[in-house]
Amino acid sequence: MPARNVIKQYGEREYYHVYNRGVNKQNIFLEADDYWYFLSLMKRHLSPEISTDKYGRKVPDYSDKIELSAFCLMPNHYHMLVYLHEPDGLALMMRSVMTAYVMYFNKKYKRVGGLFQGVFLASLITSDYYLWHVSRYIHLNPIDIGEDFTSYPYSSIDYYKGDKQAKWLHEERLVETSKERDDYIRFVADYKEMRADLNHLKKILAST
Repeated sequence: MPARNVIKQYGEREYYHVYNRGVNKQNIFLEADDYWYFLSLMKRHLSPEISTDKYGRKVPDYSDKIELSAFCLMPNHYHMLVYLHEPDGLALMMRSVMTAYVMYFNKKYKRVGGLFQGVFLASLITSDYYLWHVSRYIHLNPIDIGEDFTSYPYSSIDYYKGDKQAKWLHEERLVETSKERDDYIRFVADYKEMRADLNHLKKILAST
């Protein structure tokens, strides 16, 4: 039986929470350059400007098929929030990005074989309520490794704060005005202590 959220018919004008981790839970980002290279792949496939590879070949542009609304890259996994304009947008973008990243990673670290734990997973977001909570979950991931979510360099939080802007990221689907940005950061922060308490409780229960 296929794993949950692996095989599905994607719909247009729908949000999806996309995620995956390294095979055997191994790290998929070992240095800062690895995170930035992964993000550069996202940028080149989601930017409307024409981009070429090192051989001068035009890089496929999927910006009319899919929008990236939030992301967080963790040492051994990643999370993305995407909006599909066309059903094939997600598979096309992920295939291009992941293939290029695995080639880069394997060459850099002199390894062979797959890097990720199978095909990426994607969960349909069925309501605005769920959309906001998924985005908050994504941005709070850094606290699991002892990082401050408000300054974590490998997530989209700086775009939500208004400190950065990019044509390849569409945080405006959730926040547009300065007030909405401030409200969103408070919304995320309000859950920080609750999540920490829940994680602490899980550790206590696991040890008993």
